[in-house]
Amino acid sequence: MENVIRRITASSAGYDTLPLRIGAGVIFAAHGAQKLFGWFGGYGLQGTGEWMASIGLEPGVLMAAMAGSAEFFGGLALILGLLLRPAAVVLALTMVVAIVTVHLSNGLFMANNGYEFGLALLAVSVGLAIRGAGSASIDRLLSDRLAG
Repeated sequence: MENVIRRITASSAGYDTLPLRIGAGVIFAAHGAQKLFGWFGGYGLQGTGEWMASIGLEPGVLMAAMAGSAEFFGGLALILGLLLRPAAVVLALTMVVAIVTVHLSNGLFMANNGYEFGLALLAVSVGLAIRGAGSASIDRLLSDRLAG
């Protein structure tokens, strides 16, 4: 088990991921809070669930809970650099679903509700999943402690 945790938390040294983690983490957590809690002008779980059901993502409330939880808790994980790789993979998959089900048919640009923003978040998530959390992270502390 220790080997699994070491592999998940392993990260290259450096602070290059910190601005990506914090920026994307704040965006993801805020979007998740909109879906789950209705914060920041969101519709909450029920409203988001009804909308998801209306576009064919059934059962809507469950799908809203899954997407909202992935974004909210995944965003917090990015900010903290805690279990970053699994969180980033889940966030990347969430963005693929959002792009395919909601935005792809509208083209690239956000002005038309396109997939531009989702694609940017997908790219950041994939990059973080590959790179790891970096030096300023809980993952790095865990990895160093297990190696030490």
